[in-house]
Amino acid sequence: MGEVVKVGMADLNIAKPPQTIRTSGLGSCVGIILYDEKVNVSGMAHIMLPNSSYARAGVLNRAKYADTAINDLMDILSKEGVAKYRIKAKIAGGAQMFKFSSNNEAMRIGPRNVEAVKQILEKLKIPIIYEDVGGSSGRTIEFDPMTGLLEIRTVNKGVVQV
Repeated sequence: MGEVVKVGMADLNIAKPPQTIRTSGLGSCVGIILYDEKVNVSGMAHIMLPNSSYARAGVLNRAKYADTAINDLMDILSKEGVAKYRIKAKIAGGAQMFKFSSNNEAMRIGPRNVEAVKQILEKLKIPIIYEDVGGSSGRTIEFDPMTGLLEIRTVNKGVVQV
């Protein structure tokens, strides 16, 4: 078994066999895996917010937002020989971690993150091969670029491989 590349919150990275790539603590955050089965290179981003317009003044952490993180990941992958037309995506997360009686938009971070990710991937013409989103449980995900398998560990639900 190779090394595990860890992706933190508001972070992104890439992995190549024999590495796998993992992120944990996906609550309302969304984990995005972009991969190319021909060259076996994958990238993962752990995004916290739908878009960079939410950024406060100062230094922008581009990995924190769906729009900037996905674009940056695409740039890194293309430098690794990944062809844009071969990229596929798997996404997980976007849980509604807290129950609120109000329909306050600000509290719908999880669903809004999922919507933003899907819109950006659609605009980039990247197909989503699998998604495990929503619900109210946190997730840990690990992707193997060699097999294309995504392992999703959900609190209270165990492990799924897709």
